[in-house]
Amino acid sequence: MSSSDCDSERSPLLAASTSSRDSKTLADSIDGALESTPLLSTSNTTPRYNGERDDPDRASLASTGAFHSGDAESPAGSTNKSTRWPSIIAALVLMVLAASIAIGAFFVPAAVEEYAKESIVIEPTNLALESITTDGVRARIQANFRLDATRVKNVHVRRVGQFTTWLAKELATEETRVKVYWIDHDNMLLGTAGLPPLTITIANGHNTELDIVADLAPGDSDTIRTIANQFLAGKMDTIRVRGTTDVTVKTRFNIPLGTHAVSETMEFEGKELPPLPSYNITGLNFEERPLPDGDKEGMAADVTITSFNPYPIAFDVPSLKFEVLVPGCKKHGPAISVVTAVSDVIALRPEADVAVTAHSIVEELPEPLTRPCPGGTMSPLDKLFEAYLAGQPAFVLVRGQKEQGGEAPGWIGDIISSVTVPVPLPQQSFDDLIRNFSLTDVSLSLPDPLADPDDLDSNPKVSGTIVALAALPSELNIGLNVSHVQAKADVFYHSRKLGELEIGEKASSIQIEGGPGEENLIEITSRVHDTPLKVTDDDVLTDVIQALLFGDVNVILDISALVDVGVHTILGQFVVKGVPAEGRIPLKPLGNDLLGSMQPQVGNLEVVDTSPVSISLQASVNVTNPTPYAAYIPWVSIHILNNGTVLGEARAKRLTIKRGVNTNLKVTAVWRPSLEEEDGQQIGRDLISQYISGYNTTVTLKIHPGTIPSKPELGKALSKLNFTLPMPRLNVPGDNEGGRHDGNGSANDTAPHFIRGASFHVFSSTATFTLASPFSRNTIYIEHINATALYNHTEEIGRIKYDSPFGCPPGVTTTPRLPVDWSLDSVGRDKLKETFGGRLKLDAKATVKVRIGSWTETLWYIGRGIGASVRL
Repeated sequence: MSSSDCDSERSPLLAASTSSRDSKTLADSIDGALESTPLLSTSNTTPRYNGERDDPDRASLASTGAFHSGDAESPAGSTNKSTRWPSIIAALVLMVLAASIAIGAFFVPAAVEEYAKESIVIEPTNLALESITTDGVRARIQANFRLDATRVKNVHVRRVGQFTTWLAKELATEETRVKVYWIDHDNMLLGTAGLPPLTITIANGHNTELDIVADLAPGDSDTIRTIANQFLAGKMDTIRVRGTTDVTVKTRFNIPLGTHAVSETMEFEGKELPPLPSYNITGLNFEERPLPDGDKEGMAADVTITSFNPYPIAFDVPSLKFEVLVPGCKKHGPAISVVTAVSDVIALRPEADVAVTAHSIVEELPEPLTRPCPGGTMSPLDKLFEAYLAGQPAFVLVRGQKEQGGEAPGWIGDIISSVTVPVPLPQQSFDDLIRNFSLTDVSLSLPDPLADPDDLDSNPKVSGTIVALAALPSELNIGLNVSHVQAKADVFYHSRKLGELEIGEKASSIQIEGGPGEENLIEITSRVHDTPLKVTDDDVLTDVIQALLFGDVNVILDISALVDVGVHTILGQFVVKGVPAEGRIPLKPLGNDLLGSMQPQVGNLEVVDTSPVSISLQASVNVTNPTPYAAYIPWVSIHILNNGTVLGEARAKRLTIKRGVNTNLKVTAVWRPSLEEEDGQQIGRDLISQYISGYNTTVTLKIHPGTIPSKPELGKALSKLNFTLPMPRLNVPGDNEGGRHDGNGSANDTAPHFIRGASFHVFSSTATFTLASPFSRNTIYIEHINATALYNHTEEIGRIKYDSPFGCPPGVTTTPRLPVDWSLDSVGRDKLKETFGGRLKLDAKATVKVRIGSWTETLWYIGRGIGASVRL
């Protein structure tokens, strides 16, 4: 009989017809579940990496049915099933059997050929790999074969076929070798199948149980590689193959019917081809392990991949070697081989999970993997980590080794070494990577006033110790030592961006091993020094400072950063770039009475410059810093106010404030009330008068746009904050003596005592006063005095008017004898006589004109409880 070259849907090799739903055959299942599902199926019946399962109803298994050819009617609404490679094996057997039947009925070839194509039913029941041979595999195929005349549509063909097959009863074939070619690529040989002699019953409805052991051999490895690469690249729309063989047929009476050439063409749509099998990584472990030579250790990786086999197929895959590669610098350039992995023997069983376990050990990372790509700073390893940590698709490449060794024959190495498969890395979230993030030993530096606005020195700077506690994956069981961290972090307060920090410092780390059921941690410590804080929203900074100054709960700053971590492992030193990190920095509030608890004391006060309307002072200030923070102030200017009026300006430069007691901090101040014209002069005059009189006085410090010259907008934002504090105490010589009282009559031990005592000389009608000057180098000149001495707050004793200037040098001095005009009819006069040679407490009221350099001012003074001695 002549060969058939039909590729219509009636061809037995296409097996496109379907039966009714009530009589569904295994061929229908093969065309469906077996042929539309990859060998490793989906993850529906396999635990995911996180231990979950998909809906088992989605993992439909192939049930026993019938594999047939022809145009049997399909039930309404049925869909065409895709063809898969198990069908090809059955189709090859079907082709031989159909040809044998048609040849056996040589006297009516056309009708019998059509009958054979439409009536054949073959039901595969098992496909198992008997053994792997040097040139292929030996497979055992078990199936049921029969002819079903009811499937033939043409009644005349059906009758002729039934009669001729009844007459022949049985047919036998000799050993047959079938070759399969790829038509679209110059008829490249895909493979061959050697079928043993077969004997089948061809009478209608009679079943023949087939048990065939076939030798299957792959074709040219280049052909297989071409198919695989096109398939993996998604470029295979259709594939057409042709099977050819020479069939020798004889009847049951051993009557030879000759050898006949048979050819059949099959076409597969791209969507009918099996996709890559779905799988789950169910086991992953990295640990340090001795190298085979035993001299040193390497990093070992063990991985277990689980999938599902829905087919009635069973065989064992021997241990194989694979190369694991990482994509290189160029997208289509050569990949970089990193390690060789060896798989365990894979046991494939019908309708069961399949576990594939592989092992590898890396001695060192290849230099091209960590070397920056030309024209950039990222290495291939950096790019892999960056994509993986960002949650983007990241993959490594797996390719079989050509030289397998062991029990694997050479043809397996030829095939798997010609195919490279991308393997995606398992995705996981890094949102909770950082368990704790803290900043301790914090010190702050104000911007450099001389820096350009775009200079990093024009920003405030932060120093401190960063301690981050990060979780380590449970699969990572190797020693890690963090040696360096570099990050660009965004700082937020109440979800509003405050600014940006750029960190690049050395680091150290300690691994903390968790107990049973606990995760492993790594504590990373890094000391940051003068790291610029680029403030992006001055209003947010104002809110932070206000919360620190006036709040009573921790101020929480949120940090979001991408961190480059320098890591030292057993494989050497490399940088993991782009690790997402989020944390919170709690800042302790400074306390509601920060300025009061600072206890400022002013000493070594001296005048450095004067004018008729202003005086410039310099002093050493002692303060106590009760906060956990330190600060460095390169230059700062703050306005001094009283009752909302600017009276002057305080300045400081190169000021370091540490935690605890700070001494001899150099501060300058410019007193210039005339800035606010007449009101300012009077308010300033009253403030000084109240201060020297021992009143409880306060001043307000206010930031202004010129506070930080390089950041006027920052100063403007911070000007919303006002700091009111008591006037600082001046260190006056001998100020530990005596007592003073304020204008309300209450003790005020914090006020300086400028008048230490007085002596009244009755007969000469003069008085002298002991004065203490707060200045260390300057002389105060008193140019005019108009004073009244009182007893018991109201009884006048005498008056002093003096217009001759005299000086009060630094330290304690005694004034010249000042003339006294006694009040003769006063009770105080009598009391004065009674205390000749003794002492009494007097009050005083005075108006005094003082001069320091070019600056002059008229002040008033009210003193109470001044100790006075009375002499003749």
